[in-house]
Amino acid sequence: MNQYCVVVANGSKARFFTLEDPENPEIHYGPNLIKQTDLKQEEAELSGRELWSDSKSGGNRGHGGQSHGYDDHRKQHKDEADKRFAHTIINECKRFSGKNHKIILVSQKRMLGHLRNAMQSELNGLEPYELAKDLIKLNPLDLQEHLAKEKLIPERRAPSLS
Repeated sequence: MNQYCVVVANGSKARFFTLEDPENPEIHYGPNLIKQTDLKQEEAELSGRELWSDSKSGGNRGHGGQSHGYDDHRKQHKDEADKRFAHTIINECKRFSGKNHKIILVSQKRMLGHLRNAMQSELNGLEPYELAKDLIKLNPLDLQEHLAKEKLIPERRAPSLS
């Protein structure tokens, strides 16, 4: 069945799955969501001190006790890092998806937007199925059940005992 490529992501991690039939459907449940690989955004895992020389953004204390506001563009930096990570995710998705695959992107809304933009530029207008939820912590069985309830992938079936 391997017709589905499921990508579950957030701003720091992405998990890739394919949906595969069991070798012996007469004695095993299936199809099953099988994890293929993980990706991590290294920048997202660094602490503030490792990324920035000053751990706080937005203010500076002068000698007179007055605070001077400034913007060190941390939000824009994180946004650019997320965009780069989205392109990395879509490039990895290409490895698991063929021409007949249905691609399912599952992520919170903000990252889903980055993934959508990356997919448009990387996969020539292929329209993925999308689910705007953060399901990165679910195990494969729970994830499959959730996606089946959303009608994005087929449900697992009981063995077909003859």
